Amino acid sequence: MSIQIIVLAHNEERRITACLASLPLGQPGVVVHVVVNGTHDATATLARAAGAEVHEYAQGGKARSWNRFVLDELAGYADVCAFVDGDAEVAPGSIDALAKALSENPNANAAAALPLNGRSVASYRLESQRLHGMFGDLYALRGSFLLRMKEAGIRLPEDLIGDDSLIGALAKTDLGHEIGWVNDRIISCPEAGFYCESATLWNLRSLRMQYGRMINYSVRHFQNAIISGVLRGPGPAGLPERLVSLYPTKLFGFKPRSSFRWWWFDRQALARMRRAAAAYQAPA
Repeated sequence: MSIQIIVLAHNEERRITACLASLPLGQPGVVVHVVVNGTHDATATLARAAGAEVHEYAQGGKARSWNRFVLDELAGYADVCAFVDGDAEVAPGSIDALAKALSENPNANAAAALPLNGRSVASYRLESQRLHGMFGDLYALRGSFLLRMKEAGIRLPEDLIGDDSLIGALAKTDLGHEIGWVNDRIISCPEAGFYCESATLWNLRSLRMQYGRMINYSVRHFQNAIISGVLRGPGPAGLPERLVSLYPTKLFGFKPRSSFRWWWFDRQALARMRRAAAAYQAPA
């Protein structure tokens, strides 16, 4: 079984070497691509030194880079395409476990790894297995699924925060309308796992990173609500090039969640989205 591993990395010089060291570089049948986007550090240099095939884009944005490499630049698809975040470390045997899960479940489009660290790791693992969820840090797609996605002209909106939520929805609907949603089209794979960098209360850089991450999670929450409406309506063919084009008609119905954990971050996210909508509508 042929395997392509696609690592998406943005300013990850601190973590990329450890990430690549955790992957089966040099294993027969495995090719590792590192997609470096919008980076101003040594990520690309370090990835080349590790022996990976490096592809550099000046523009940042995970979804934009996912489209450009996976749907535009990649000449063909292996049997299994595994996706890894450049700041994640993959547990030994995880890539093979994901490939095996897809091989043993021919009706599945994706296989999802589970987190191995973090304060809430136990609850995240249980919730992901129950809902057949997917983490962007590590998941695998069947190559034939990507080929069908490409042939259908289905692309991720360029301003999408992350990739896992929408890719997961497309996998469960088999690239169709939401009415065709089947959870078992994503296989939860406990034998595959990843470690990610956790925030530490005594590290100012880490706290700033976590603060920005929480706002992004809130933006993603509202983006997912918009995307759900599209999938229930016209389906994947109706996904816009940029989600901001739908903000003017959608944001008025959104309010911050009432929970203590999310209220502040939702406020910041909605403010950011309103500024983006205003800029989008402004005359050129």
